[in-house]
Amino acid sequence: MCLRTVLLFAAFLILTGCTTMVPRERLPYPLADDSFGDPVKVVTIPLPVIATSPNEGPILGGLTAFLLHNARDEVNTLIAPQVNYNQNFGTTFSLYGAFFPLPERNWEFNLSKSTNVNEDYEVRLRDKTFLSLNGKPLETNAFLYYFTDGSSRFYGFESDSLQQDETNYANREYGITLGVGYDLTDQLQLVLGERFRKVDIRPGAVSKVPYIRDRFTTSEVPGVSGFTAHAQKIALIYNTLDDRTMPTGGLYARASLEGSAELLGSDAGYRHYEVELKGYFPLDAARYITVVRVAYNQTLGGEVPFLERSILGGETTLRGYGRNRFVDSSYLLCNLEERIRLFRWSVFDVNTDWEVAPFIDLGAVMESLDRAETKSFEFNPGIGFRAVVRPNIVGRVDIGFGNEGPAVFVGLGYPF
Repeated sequence: MCLRTVLLFAAFLILTGCTTMVPRERLPYPLADDSFGDPVKVVTIPLPVIATSPNEGPILGGLTAFLLHNARDEVNTLIAPQVNYNQNFGTTFSLYGAFFPLPERNWEFNLSKSTNVNEDYEVRLRDKTFLSLNGKPLETNAFLYYFTDGSSRFYGFESDSLQQDETNYANREYGITLGVGYDLTDQLQLVLGERFRKVDIRPGAVSKVPYIRDRFTTSEVPGVSGFTAHAQKIALIYNTLDDRTMPTGGLYARASLEGSAELLGSDAGYRHYEVELKGYFPLDAARYITVVRVAYNQTLGGEVPFLERSILGGETTLRGYGRNRFVDSSYLLCNLEERIRLFRWSVFDVNTDWEVAPFIDLGAVMESLDRAETKSFEFNPGIGFRAVVRPNIVGRVDIGFGNEGPAVFVGLGYPF
């Protein structure tokens, strides 16, 4: 789940902000390490939180971002406490942290608790120094989480699910996702993964929308009473990107197969197949970057829980709709985005690239690819605004336009 902020992007609205030099001994690990100078440059930026999404509605509040710079004057640590208000969830208290101690290692956490329903506790880690095989480092990725999202929606299966069939629920989940990657060549990686997910479906926080279990039964929607998924994955990745976090050129291709078996603890047996291709094409010293993504996902099996199927909608797929708007056994998705750097500007001693990104999202869910119909595809034009602090931080606002009205997403990181 994204931290809802206008981090960095709204800095021009702020009249206060400061840069201080703090003795490194006062900043215990992991806030600072040997890559930092002494004293440490700390930029403090108070920001308003003005966010919205189709599922959650308006969110208002404030945060303070603390950006710690290493000896190369790069932001290696970001800490952002936040307080905001939403009519459905009440007051939410959050603490987000991102750490980039080495090029081969980064990790982040998010701690969040609302006065009504919502909560989020998660940790992500990527490391290429822990393990090795045949003298080659293994890339380890781990994601551990526990959250409750009271804004979740379900409209029914298939691409023609109706807006008037909208239902709300809270999915309380906990789980872990692990992956280990072995470099077959400099550009080709084999990944083995393990995923465990436990989901409980409860009444949501949006009282004006019917509860999912009042409208849909377990026979109609498998998993509507909760489910357990335990799956194993194998993937092959081809990667020529010039940067892992903020690529400006290159290609990325991934093909994966994931299986879920009742013998290993899943409530149902099924398989996920997925292929994804992304290309980044720069012009004028990367002032203009054309980004293209094409993805296909298919889920095969009986009694597949609805949240384990192929799903479109939200800030990383169809940005004209809320999360999980369309659900079926397959999806086909295409995203086209032009990232245009307008100017570079120093805000509170932080060098920032300010970007505008017109985009088009095109996608549809379907039973299978051979049953795809032109009328099923959703066409979502839109525009994004980004503030980029290289080498690792992006604040963004994306506004997409779908058939059910505009959708606005605010968060951290590029959508793809």
